Amino acid sequence: MSPNKGLERYLLLYFPWLISLIFKYDPLLSYLIAWLGSFFIFYITLNGWVKPIPNDRNFSEQLMRPLFILQIIFAGYMSCTSIFYLFNTLGYENFHKSSFQYLSNKDVLILIAQCQRYYSLGHAAFVTGILIFMKYPATKTYFVNKGVIAGLLLRVAIISLPVAVIFTKVPGLSQFSEQFNSLSFIAGTLALAFAIPQKKSVNILICSALYLFNFYEFLISGFKEPIIVSIMVLGIFLYPNYKKIVTITFIPLLLFAFWILPAYVNTFRQNAWSGQVDVDESAQIAIDATINDDQQETNWDFLVYRLSEIDMFTKFIQSTPSRIDYYGTDLLKQSLIVIIPRIFWPHKPITEKLVMQRVYDAGVISRYSRVSAKPAFIVDAYLSGGQIGIFISLFLYGAIAQLISIRAERLFGGYILGSALIFSGLFQIFWRGLSFEFIINSVFWSYISMYIIFHLFRYYKILNKV
Repeated sequence: MSPNKGLERYLLLYFPWLISLIFKYDPLLSYLIAWLGSFFIFYITLNGWVKPIPNDRNFSEQLMRPLFILQIIFAGYMSCTSIFYLFNTLGYENFHKSSFQYLSNKDVLILIAQCQRYYSLGHAAFVTGILIFMKYPATKTYFVNKGVIAGLLLRVAIISLPVAVIFTKVPGLSQFSEQFNSLSFIAGTLALAFAIPQKKSVNILICSALYLFNFYEFLISGFKEPIIVSIMVLGIFLYPNYKKIVTITFIPLLLFAFWILPAYVNTFRQNAWSGQVDVDESAQIAIDATINDDQQETNWDFLVYRLSEIDMFTKFIQSTPSRIDYYGTDLLKQSLIVIIPRIFWPHKPITEKLVMQRVYDAGVISRYSRVSAKPAFIVDAYLSGGQIGIFISLFLYGAIAQLISIRAERLFGGYILGSALIFSGLFQIFWRGLSFEFIINSVFWSYISMYIIFHLFRYYKILNKV
């Protein structure tokens, strides 16, 4: 890989934030500079201008590394989805002007612009952490024979699924279930992408069955994210061998999913979560309703209030630090408590309650509300120390993710098993940007799980010393 191109290129990542700060007295202009600035950051980092793209693999064959998949999902969701909330504040609905709300919402617009500036700063700090520690190819400590990878991926997918189920049955260890479910899905999808070009009919049938089973489970989960991720991940894994087909089919498919899923999920939850209709019937009702009904209002509400978390962020900014002081290291201390498995501490505080306490204190939602409104990672970063908290926390977020990816590639013989399987499977929580307690707990135990899998691979001589 080529050497770094100079510190000044890293500094350019912060120009959108600095310029938007200069124009903060014009909130609409400040917002637009910060929002467009994230697309600028994407451009100069993904084309290798700030730091060269690793040259150990083709561009299309390293998309599961943090600079690509993690930045696009995490930073894209964090920094780019608030535009619909802005349109709504300006009086638009479904992109049509519905009322003249600009003057009456000027204070809200100021808060939106402030949040977007924080998003721009967070995006810059996050990608700085990735780039500084992005040193591929990682020195391989172990290697795996290429001929066994396809079969190995299939075995990992099949074995991880019952392991995840077992963890759900063991009191105090259910937190491990999600990471092994994710590992099974990633392994199965990657195995399918290997099997199709190799035309292994048995593997294709088994992997397709696993993929469809997982897709069905996502469909009846009541959440949009896993459905969208399942489509996107399959597209990414197939892309190196089928670039044109993936581009033509998966991009429209993803856009279609974004459009119809809000209506589907909304109808599904109303039926399934009431307890009066089973999940299969609820799914069918939701599909019928989505096909037959005009869901524009539901979709617009999703784009405004659910796709982005800026509405919640504005409420936290209104209360901190004016009414509630910054938390400092308190949230980190709570996260250390959460790391202890409940099997060793049956009376450990419930994570959900710890997180929701700051939501109630800030008045984001009522304590008696049944709605869950956990703050995003960048919100916790802000609550911990304002702009400095955002810079430090997001820099560490990117740096730690990148270091784990490199470590995984070093242990598991390269990109396929390291970043594509282990990092993307066990550490998928990085994509979501949840509250401190959830992120730190999951990453810690996923790291332990990574080493357990590594030692199992060594024991069964799947991995051999270089």
